Amino acid sequence: MTAPNELDKAPDKRRKKDIFGENVEALQAELAPLHLPKYRAKQIAEWMYQKGAASFAAMTNLPKALREALDDAYMIGQPFVRDRLDSADGLTSKFLFEFADGTAIESVLMRQSYGNSVCVSSQAGCNMGCAFCASTLHGMARNLSAGEMAAQVIAINNRLREEDGGKVDTIVIMGSGEPLMNYDQVLAFIHLLHEPYVLGLGYRNITLSTAGIVPNMLRLADEGIPISLSVSLHAPNQPLREKLMPISKKYPMEDVVRAAKHYADKTKRRVTYEYILIDGVNDTEEHARELAKLLHGQLANVNLIPINPVAERHLLRPSKERIDHFLRSLTMHHIQATVRKEMGTDIHAACGQLRNKHLEA
Repeated sequence: MTAPNELDKAPDKRRKKDIFGENVEALQAELAPLHLPKYRAKQIAEWMYQKGAASFAAMTNLPKALREALDDAYMIGQPFVRDRLDSADGLTSKFLFEFADGTAIESVLMRQSYGNSVCVSSQAGCNMGCAFCASTLHGMARNLSAGEMAAQVIAINNRLREEDGGKVDTIVIMGSGEPLMNYDQVLAFIHLLHEPYVLGLGYRNITLSTAGIVPNMLRLADEGIPISLSVSLHAPNQPLREKLMPISKKYPMEDVVRAAKHYADKTKRRVTYEYILIDGVNDTEEHARELAKLLHGQLANVNLIPINPVAERHLLRPSKERIDHFLRSLTMHHIQATVRKEMGTDIHAACGQLRNKHLEA
C-alpha cells in the first residue's frame, strides 16, 4: 500500500480560492453557501482593500468561527516584494512584486506635487516589440488579473499609510504590457479601484496608455467612464512608426489617430500623445512639422519623452538643444506640448529594467 503523501495532509494554499480582486457583489455570490448577511462581504472587502489585511485572522469584527471557515476555503493573494529601489531624491520608488506562481512584475510610485501616483503593469512582460522598450526583451509571460493589478496599488497604498500617512491619489496604467490587449481584466481593475470600499478613486484620476489597439480604443470610448487616454505614438509617419512599433503594421497610424480623436470627441477628455525622442531617429525639424500636421485641430497634447537609453537597443537620447528645438517647433505650429518631468533615472525606473535584471540573474 502506498504511503500517504505528506503534502496531502497539510493545508495547501494553492488549493484555496484567491478572493483578492473581487468586488462586493462577487464576494456575496462566492460566500452565499455560508448564508452570511450581505454586509459581511463589504466588511471583508474593506479589510482587504482599505486596511491591508493579509489574513482573515486580522478581521476582528468578524466572528472567530467565520474567520476560521474563510481561512479553510479562501486566501488573500498578496504579492511578495522581491526588490525595492528608492531614488536619491526620495520621490520615486520602484517595486518588483512576485506573485504565488513566481511571476514578477514592476510598479513605480512617483511622489508628485499633486499627490502620489502609481504606475501599474497590466501584463508580465510585453509582446508589442517596440524598439525602444526594455519590457519587450523577454516577451510576455502572461496577462495579469484584475486582482493582481489591484494588488500593486493596494500594496503601495499600505506602505504609504504606514510610512507617512499618505495614500495613492492617481494611477497610470503605463507599466509593462499593453492594457488594451488585456481589456476585460483592466476594466474590472479600474472599476474595482473606483469602489468606495476600495480606494474610491475617481475615474478622472486614472490614465490608460495604449500602443494603439484600435478596436478596443473604440470600445473604451463607449464605456462611459471618463478616464484619461494616452496614445504611444513615437513617430509622425507610418513607415517610421512601423520600424519603432511593429503593432503599427496591424493598426496603421492614421487609424490610431482617428480612434483617439473619436475618444476625445466621445468623452470630452483631452488625449495625450506620448512621443519618445530618439537621437537622429524621430527628433528632426521635419519630424516636428509632420507631427504638427498630423495632430492639427485635435483636442490633444503631446508629451515629449527623452528616451531612457536601453543598452540592448542602442538608441540614444537627444541633446537638450535638440529636445528644446523640437518642443519649440511644435509650439510654433500651435500644438500643445510639454517635456515629461524625469523621475527615478538613478534607479532605472523605465518599464522592464528591474524585471529584466532579475530574469537575467
